[in-house]
Amino acid sequence: MQIVAPFREAADLIKEAGGEKLKLCFQCGLCTVSCPWNIVRAFLPHKMLRQAQFGLFELDEEDWWLCTTCNTCGSRCPRGVSIIDIMRAARSIMIENRMVPASLRSVMASLGSVGNPMGEPRERRLDWAKGLDVRPFTRDSDLLYFPGCIPAYDSNVSGVARATVGILQKAGINYGVLGTAENCCGESIRKAGHTSLFEQLAKSNIDTFNDSGVTEIVVSSPHCYTTFKDEYPELGGNFKVSHSTQYLARLLDEGKIKLTGELNKKVVYHDPCYLGRHQGIYDEPRQVLSRIPGVELMDEVDSRENSLCCGGGGGRIWMETKKDERFSDILVAQAIERGADILATACPYCILNFKDSLLTANKEDVLEIRDISEIVEAVI
Repeated sequence: MQIVAPFREAADLIKEAGGEKLKLCFQCGLCTVSCPWNIVRAFLPHKMLRQAQFGLFELDEEDWWLCTTCNTCGSRCPRGVSIIDIMRAARSIMIENRMVPASLRSVMASLGSVGNPMGEPRERRLDWAKGLDVRPFTRDSDLLYFPGCIPAYDSNVSGVARATVGILQKAGINYGVLGTAENCCGESIRKAGHTSLFEQLAKSNIDTFNDSGVTEIVVSSPHCYTTFKDEYPELGGNFKVSHSTQYLARLLDEGKIKLTGELNKKVVYHDPCYLGRHQGIYDEPRQVLSRIPGVELMDEVDSRENSLCCGGGGGRIWMETKKDERFSDILVAQAIERGADILATACPYCILNFKDSLLTANKEDVLEIRDISEIVEAVI
């Protein structure tokens, strides 16, 4: 245990850092009961908040970095306490005191230097598009496609970006990409408590978007969607933003794409936290999947607002999770038990975690992990 800044009360520090609703917590314990960590280990957020209320900011370094910001607690809190904001505020204090996991320190350094968490060169940001007739965004473009860092740099997920532009091209959409001019949206590092780095990334993107004449954006990541929609306006970035599943549903409704192929598969759909609980987007992904001929669409054991987090939010995608504590292992096992052929989702973090769990379980011949855009692109 370590006590940060013993000369000031923790509650004041957290409020100043953005966790103003800390005082509203009346210790009902619903956050602890709701938290997915308690499926795999003990985690007591209500106790941590209580200690902070009384100025006892005693830090077990691991505990304050566990929160995946899935918002299960916040969506159920009877007092409207945003526990995510309190966790983010506590983390910002820890950053000031250099109490940061080593893997996250590396990510912060990469974001600050090359604008992506992997530390990859900027000139490689468009490598995912090799062999495709991907258009650069110009002032004549109607739509910006923003793939996000993981589809741009990770070959395990680059198929998401490739499928999305394939759909846009088949639909005749006048779209473009910014390629090397993109920065990370900054969502994960903001939830990890590094506000100044988030603002640096966000302002750079906002300037690039404005200078390029961007007015409408489609994104593959719910994390990018939430950031562009809810957080960039506070910094002067006002753009029309759609998640790819929303845009796909619109293209289908307008008849701009037609699902002509069949997919005779059992598909379980996983609700990503930032698309579902954070943004309330539950119907469009299901509408798209249910319109594919041959698909038998199933929900998970717990779905929609009760969906289990994959474990990747809140910066956790960049931190190690013990093998027997991975939520994604549970979700993959449930999909296999239900007899699914495909576990479909709409978030790059979920895809990475699910593929890792599938590989670890040696079940790659039993289940496929697919983004909705990949499924749609294959049947139009």
